[in-house]
This record gives sequence, structure tokens and C-alpha cells, in this order.
Amino acid sequence: MIERARASALPGIGRLAVDAVLGLTGVVESMHGTIARRPLPVGALADARTRGVTRLVYQGIRSATRLMGGGLDLVLPLMPEPASTPRREALVSALNGIVGDHLAATKNPLAIPMRFRRVRGPVTGRIVVLVHGLCMNPRQWRRNGHDHGEALALRLGFTPVYLRYNSGRHVSSNGRDFAARLERLVAGWPVPVEEIALVGHSMGGLVARSACHYAGVGGSRWLRHLSALVFLGTPHHGAPLERAGNLLELVLGMSPYAAPLARIGGNRGAGIADLRFGNLLDEDWNGLPRRYRRDPRTPVPLPAGVRCFAVAASRSQTPCVASDLLGDGLVPVDSALGRHRDPRFALAFPAAHQHVSYGAGHFDLLDAPDVAERLEAWLSRSS
Repeated sequence: MIERARASALPGIGRLAVDAVLGLTGVVESMHGTIARRPLPVGALADARTRGVTRLVYQGIRSATRLMGGGLDLVLPLMPEPASTPRREALVSALNGIVGDHLAATKNPLAIPMRFRRVRGPVTGRIVVLVHGLCMNPRQWRRNGHDHGEALALRLGFTPVYLRYNSGRHVSSNGRDFAARLERLVAGWPVPVEEIALVGHSMGGLVARSACHYAGVGGSRWLRHLSALVFLGTPHHGAPLERAGNLLELVLGMSPYAAPLARIGGNRGAGIADLRFGNLLDEDWNGLPRRYRRDPRTPVPLPAGVRCFAVAASRSQTPCVASDLLGDGLVPVDSALGRHRDPRFALAFPAAHQHVSYGAGHFDLLDAPDVAERLEAWLSRSS
């Protein structure tokens, strides 16, 4: 089932603007209340709310904002919808990556529903599903005139299908929904399905792994057709940038004067928080505070009986320890190749199923010639 839909932009933007004003008002009021009480620089403050007339002023701001939001909900749906463009779609995708869980929880029209997209062309029994990364969308698989899906269609006879999803939701939530949608896709495919290959870039690889896990638990039939799983720059064991952001949030939270600012960082999407260690399952985050420092994951091996491949990128032109740590600028080489000092978490990619693209960044994996060659070689029938 290939579905098409377009988010209603204007009402969604109006609601998000109201939410932002309300959230910022809360932050300012907390800082105002803290300064008025003059607590010690370090330590928790039980009550940072303002009092008296000042509190009434902030309540008035909230009431006026909500009233304005109600008016926008009535007026904005009557205005003409802006045309869909690649730039607009990229902006909505980035917004979903940053606050997508909030958009979904508040039923904001900007929240991206999970859907498949297929370009026109021959339909074969060989399906390759491409899963984009954080803050991205299916159109961004095309980079500098190259699209891995189109190349695999031309050279190997695959029919490319592109998944679009709200990357701000938890990886496990997207993984479960992806597994269910693949089941319906296979059931409604117009020709007998011979094989399925999944190609995930960045977070998309985690979503694909999560989907395989939940498909195995639920006995999904599509898993029997899965022949290959390819990861491009996937942070199997997390990304340092998110861990640094979490540490900064913890440090800010130690002072009552800076704690309100930590709330702003704490509002980033649940999917971003999952990149701290590479969470795949509900158990990896459910019941935990948003700020945690220890790896909470349940080990999830690669799916049995499926050929799995991993591609990492390094900005360095040659192999070295520093280049492995830096990786592609976002994901270290060890994380992308599934290496971990704890054998429970290490992913068993055979040496022939690994590749490092040197002199490349995270997004160069979408069009690097050596990566395209590896994909073709790995997914060909002869392999």
C-alpha cells in the first residue's frame, strides 16, 4: 500500500507557535522566580514560581496566548494551503526530527504520518526499502544527481520504496509501525515477492533493526522475504553529539539559575535522545528519566539468516585512530560498524560485509561512488 498525503502547514505552524510562546513563558517565569528568591548557585529549588502581581502577569500572558491560538485554529484552515516544495518538505522533516514527539502527542497537523513512497517504474518481486535518517525525508536520498534506490533499480532490477516517518518519535515506536506497514505492503504487492532488502541511513538503520526485532516477536511474514540489511552511517552504539548534549543538560540542571534553560534542551525529540546509545526497544527508554548517563539498552543481535552489511565514513583520507573516533563528523567508525568492547552489544558483521568510505562525511554516504559500488555488489544475486 503506497500512500500519499500532505501536512496542513498553516494550522500546524499556528499551534506550534502558540506552544512555543507558552513554553518560553514558563522558562522566563521560572528564571524570574529563581532570581527573586536568590538561592545558592548550586542545588535544587523546590518552587521557582513567581508570586503576587508578577504571577498574575504571567497567567495573563498564557491566557492571551491560548485565546489567540483558538482564533488561529478558526482562521488558518480557511486560508489557501501553500504549495508543496522540496524546501518546504525539508523544513517540515527537520521540524519533526527536533520536536516530532511533541507534534504527534498534540495532534499537530505538521506531524508526519508514516507512509511509503514509490516512484513510477516497473514493479518487480525484488523490493528495496530505503529508510532515511533524522530530520530527513525520501526526497533527500537524491544527492548530487544520485539516488541509491534508482541505481539499484537500474542495475539489479529492484523496485525502490521509500519510507517517510516522523524521526522525532522514539526509534522503537517507529520500528514497530514500520514492521506493521511492511506486512501490509507485502500483502498488497501486485506481483509475488521474491526478496526484500532494507537500506537505512543514519537513524534509519536503527529503525530498520527495531522493525526486524518486532517483526520477529510478532511473527510477521515479510521477515521471511528479508534477504539483506544494509546500514549507512548508522549509530549502532550512539552518537557523541547527543551524549554531549545530555551532559550539558545535566550540568545546567545543577544550578537553579540555569535549570530553566535545561528544560529547553530537554524538549528535543525522543528520537534524538535515542541516539545517545542507539536505543531500539521500548524497554531501553520506558520508565527512565529523560536525562540518564548509563547505557540502558537490551542487547539486540542482527536478525538471524539475513545478510547484514555496514558502511562507515571517515573524514580522514587514511585510516588512523583519530579518524576512527571522529568518523564522519557525527558517527564514529566503531559505532557505524557495530564494534563494542562489551561482547553483548557487539554486532557480528563479517569483515567482507564492512566498508569504510574515507574522505567522506555523514551525508556523503548518500552519493559516494564507492558506497554505490558496494551496495550493488552486496545486493546482487551472485553475492
